[in-house]
Amino acid sequence: MTTEVASGAVVYQLKAGQPVYLLLQSATSDFWGFPKGHVEADETLAATAVREIHEETRLTVAVDTDFKAFTEYQLPNGNLKQMTLFVSEVPAGVNVTRQKIEIKAFGWFDYATARERLTYPNLKELLDQANTYLTKKLQA
Repeated sequence: MTTEVASGAVVYQLKAGQPVYLLLQSATSDFWGFPKGHVEADETLAATAVREIHEETRLTVAVDTDFKAFTEYQLPNGNLKQMTLFVSEVPAGVNVTRQKIEIKAFGWFDYATARERLTYPNLKELLDQANTYLTKKLQA
């Protein structure tokens, strides 16, 4: 069994003081998730997240490494996937340009709608963790 390591971020912007989350829909399925991808060569997890977000959305971001959420799961091919997500704030009104070969659609969603839209339970849990972190951070 091979272990695939991926990294990305829960990308958000503030609207009326509340986070709204960027979700991407895969070009090859109905899967909705976060910008993420495989770690290349000697990249750090944070560097992978920044690169993948840029490749998939053309957004130039910084990630907040004070937040890190982790999940792992079996892929249909039998491999183990380990995924780490950070959070990344972008200014309201930024232009997202989707990577058409990988991304069919994207949208900005409030927490409840994003949670409903996410395809897999582990992604919903990661959103829960990010939302809790951001809520506490915004109240501080």
